[in-house]
Amino acid sequence: MTNLRNHLRTMARYHAWATRKLLDEHVAALPEADYRRDCGLFFKSVHGTLNHLLVGEHQLWFSRFALGISPSGIALDQEAEPDRALLAPRLLAAAQAWGPFIEALPEDRFSGAFNYTSSKGVPVTAPYAATLAHVFNHGTHHRGQITAALTMMGHACPELDLIYMLQAERRQQEQQQQ
Repeated sequence: MTNLRNHLRTMARYHAWATRKLLDEHVAALPEADYRRDCGLFFKSVHGTLNHLLVGEHQLWFSRFALGISPSGIALDQEAEPDRALLAPRLLAAAQAWGPFIEALPEDRFSGAFNYTSSKGVPVTAPYAATLAHVFNHGTHHRGQITAALTMMGHACPELDLIYMLQAERRQQEQQQQ
């Protein structure tokens, strides 16, 4: 089970790292027109997709996992934060909350079932660890959409691959050892 916890720790770190890198190094520099432009994404714009990430990962999944609450009446395309300046720090805080949550879980929790109610009111039972991994996979999926939109609009393409985070962590460890 330790390997599973370690994997989820890595995914939580990656989730926070990739979210910060995307927001700080790429989204922050976007002109407002490009930020809100309908790029044909599932949630239309960069802003719409970032709002979906806040709704899905924090208001729905984190509430389900950390609080044991399955919120109802939340639309996946809801604009949870209309203010661009406030959305980025809320997303970063939400992404950073997963690491401490995973650390606090008892080892046997990873092998259990996860029971929750879907946003449509349907009871669901799924493997706990795989459902938790879904949260990070979901973030990767939508960051990829945003990356494609940035490229399509002629902006620099973020390099958000997991291996880049691992290499950066390794460099940081080597520097600390010197």
